[in-house]
Amino acid sequence: MRRRTLLITLPLASTALGGLALATAAGSEPDAGPSGHRVSTGQLQQALARRFPLRYPASGLFDLHVRTPQLRTLPDQNRLLAEMAIEASGPALHRAHEGSFDVDFTLRYEASDRTLRAQDLRLSRLRFPTLRPDVVKLLDAYAPALAAQSLQEVVLHQLQPQDLKAIDAMGMQPGPITVTDTGLVIGLVLKPL
Repeated sequence: MRRRTLLITLPLASTALGGLALATAAGSEPDAGPSGHRVSTGQLQQALARRFPLRYPASGLFDLHVRTPQLRTLPDQNRLLAEMAIEASGPALHRAHEGSFDVDFTLRYEASDRTLRAQDLRLSRLRFPTLRPDVVKLLDAYAPALAAQSLQEVVLHQLQPQDLKAIDAMGMQPGPITVTDTGLVIGLVLKPL
C-alpha cells in the first residue's frame, strides 16, 4: 500500500511543482545533472542589464562608467563571473580610456523577497591598456568599491509566488544553488521542523 501511495504521489508532486523538480535516486539519470528550478544564463543576464550602465565620480578628477557586465558560468568553482567593461574619463586623464576587470561571485537565496543575490565577490585588477601603470594603480584603489557597489547583493533572479506555492505546501524550500554550463539549478530541501 505504501509503495502504491509513493508511486501516485511522485507524479502528482512532479506535476504540481511545474518547473521545480524533486530529485529521486530511483528516477534521476546519472548524466541529467542536478534537479531543481533552472535559471538560464540569459535570464540572469537580463536581470543584470536592468541595473546598468552605472557612473561613479571620483573626487572631480575622473569618472568611471560601468557598462552592462557579461556573465559566464564557472561550474567547476560553483561561481559566476562578470566581465566588467569600464571607461575612465575626466580632467585628470585628458581623454577617455577603455578598461575592464573581472568579478566572480557566489549566489545566495534571500527568502524574504524570493531572490538570488550576488555575494562573496572576488575581483581581478583593473586593465587599462592605454593608461600609464601608475595611473592604473591609482584607479585600482577604486576597484573593490566599484565591484561592491556594482554587484554586491545585486538581484540576479526572483522566484515568483507560484514557483514556491506547491513546494511550500509539500514542506520544501529552495536549497543549494548549483552553477551549471547553462545557468543555475536551485535545489529543493525539506523545511526545518
